[in-house]
Amino acid sequence: MSIWGKVLGGVAGFALGGPLGALLGAVAGHAVDKIRGQDVEHGAHHGHTRRDEERQVAFTLAVIALSAKMAKADGMVTRDEVDAFKRLFHIPAHEMANVASIFDRAKTSTAGYEMYAQQVANLFPHEPQVLEELLGSLLHIAKADGVLHPAEMHYLWNVAQIFGFDLATFERLTATHGSAPGAADPYEVLGVKHDATDAAIKSTYRKLIHENHPDKLMAQGLPQEFIDLANEKMAAINAAYDAIKKARGLK
Repeated sequence: MSIWGKVLGGVAGFALGGPLGALLGAVAGHAVDKIRGQDVEHGAHHGHTRRDEERQVAFTLAVIALSAKMAKADGMVTRDEVDAFKRLFHIPAHEMANVASIFDRAKTSTAGYEMYAQQVANLFPHEPQVLEELLGSLLHIAKADGVLHPAEMHYLWNVAQIFGFDLATFERLTATHGSAPGAADPYEVLGVKHDATDAAIKSTYRKLIHENHPDKLMAQGLPQEFIDLANEKMAAINAAYDAIKKARGLK
């Protein structure tokens, strides 16, 4: 079952609690109560799998909720942003109504975006790359209409800080996800100084490739439906390193 089916289909994630659990409960209603009962009955037999699915559902809910709150930051949701969301995350047509319900509920919820961001940060305390993918998804959606609004940038920087990222990391992610293909400074994409040594650049590149490999991210809780974003990030990292190699005449 796809992650979108799991979100409201009753496979996992209904014992999340916190603002994300409340958001899901408000939309799913009786399905949540039904699955919570099944969790009590069968949880001991599927603890590890259920925990993995719970993290995937939490990631997905956080993307929807934080996207909805970001829409309030600049006061509008453009068609480009909606199309980018649907295209990037492979939402089946029959799940669109459910996703829209969660989005609308999150947008009007009294819970602040800080609560959603903090809960998902707490669920991935040792997987910063997964949180980078979440922030990257928000950047991808924000830039879809051709401009990163100052209010959106302010919002995203606040989310980044809740995730535990410093300014250098945020600038690297903005260069990777917030720029048109090939337009970003390759040094900014890798997060290195222009006067960094060849050895330092190569070491940083290898570290980024290792940490951001899609297979590793999926093992840490990234749903399959978000793999295109991870592949785009890898492509941006590779392109940046190739550009630097070419400029420096490196082999």
